[in-house]
Amino acid sequence: MKPLLRSLGMIVFGIASLAAEGWAAEPALFQAGMARIDISPQTLPALKNGGFLQAKADRVDDPLHARSMVLSDGNEMIAIVIVDSCMLPTELCDQIKHLASEQTGIPTNRILISATHTHSAPSVMDMCLGTSKDEAYVKFVPAEIARSIVHARKNLQPAKIGWAIVDGSDLTNCRRWITRNDRMGIDPFDQKTVRAMMHPGYQNPDYTSPAGPIDPWLTVVSVVSAESDRPLGVLANLSMHYFGGGPGFSADYFGDVTRLLESRISDANAGSAPDFVGIMSQGTSGDLHWMDYSSPRQNINRQQYSTQVADRITLAWKTIDHRSDLSLAMAEKRLTINRRTPSEDRRQWARSINAERLDQPPRNRTEVYAQQAEWIHENPTAEVVLQAIRIGDLGITAIPNEVYGITGLKLKRQSPLAATFNLELAGGANGYIPPPE
Repeated sequence: MKPLLRSLGMIVFGIASLAAEGWAAEPALFQAGMARIDISPQTLPALKNGGFLQAKADRVDDPLHARSMVLSDGNEMIAIVIVDSCMLPTELCDQIKHLASEQTGIPTNRILISATHTHSAPSVMDMCLGTSKDEAYVKFVPAEIARSIVHARKNLQPAKIGWAIVDGSDLTNCRRWITRNDRMGIDPFDQKTVRAMMHPGYQNPDYTSPAGPIDPWLTVVSVVSAESDRPLGVLANLSMHYFGGGPGFSADYFGDVTRLLESRISDANAGSAPDFVGIMSQGTSGDLHWMDYSSPRQNINRQQYSTQVADRITLAWKTIDHRSDLSLAMAEKRLTINRRTPSEDRRQWARSINAERLDQPPRNRTEVYAQQAEWIHENPTAEVVLQAIRIGDLGITAIPNEVYGITGLKLKRQSPLAATFNLELAGGANGYIPPPE
């Protein structure tokens, strides 16, 4: 965890120094291009991840998309892609980047790909808890995501950009709560070690308080035409895990918010913004969710929550001042990290369970943990891709993990830039990184 934070900090400071020390060339012509491509599964049923055990869905409840924003200052060109997926492994992200780079000329290390973390998407990775990748979808989706980058590149036009950051503390809460000392829980290996639990239930007396702070800030980045101020796109960012539900494939609340934004902003600029693209991205929400477990259960559904988020974004968007004299910079660092590997006793426990399961998918949580233990032993290291972007004095960090709210706050606090937001599950999917606390 600490090496990851240090590396991200170094990247952010390095990008800031590009402008501060005059290393970045003056922007020649700021341009922006937006695109969306439908990536809903074409072959049904398909494997669906987001749950603990493998499941299938045979219908699409609402479309899934890859939504791209390409920016250029005349010297640097970058692409930001937000994908309606639970998580995207590094190998798949790299494949998409190479496909897009071949067709656009954008270097692979100038392409950022992040999953929304919808829990209702086709699976594109093995060992996603108890779910394997859906082979047909993995063959289909890389070219489609790359196509969204290609289209955004083709749509480049003179543009202006701006952003706003507003309070979203009523939209997210800590879902991980500390257990009372006399009510510690049993871990998956029958040991009494559980001192904190995700989703404890509303006002549960067995838990004392949230285990950490929330990252309350909602960031809204907007691009408009330099010539007419016609809205081109909005990229919003909030640290809230997801709001799903339903048996079919779905973009979850992320899709609801983007459709609301596209409808509202297109309607407000009737006839002038048919290609406006809304994007809702994921912040550092590893321990955050919409439920407030300190209070009674809320009577709220996904559409109502999505409307609240879209309302907040729309209000923030209306306050944004746009500029075209901003420079861009991007940096990437790849680390090889060691995983926490199982002991020999743990492996012996796992081997007996895996032997009984044979080649079948795990049927319960115990079998999931046994499968994971042996896989981690066989794969003791992981490549972690860290990226950071500077747009004027706005910073964006990208981390291929599920990150806790306190880590997001630290990154924002340590950034030398005027404003910073974070994208998790970007460039890969390497599990949770709880903070040292």
